[in-house]
Amino acid sequence: MCATRVKCPTCGRDLEWSAASPWRPFCSERCRLLDLGAWLTEQRAVPGEKLAEADGEPQCDRDDDGAHAGSPDEPR
Repeated sequence: MCATRVKCPTCGRDLEWSAASPWRPFCSERCRLLDLGAWLTEQRAVPGEKLAEADGEPQCDRDDDGAHAGSPDEPR
């Protein structure tokens, strides 16, 4: 049976998709880290609309249980 071959998304090098390629889908740790850096610096992003920022304030003022999320000293 023939192993599946893929191209490294960073450099385009051809590699085998198997346990012999521990960094798959990348050809090396270097290519993996270059890709991660591009995501972290927002050179890459998932397409979609930008979220509106509310002057650094959270968008929601409720906890998961629906209670108002006031200051920690405030009784609920």
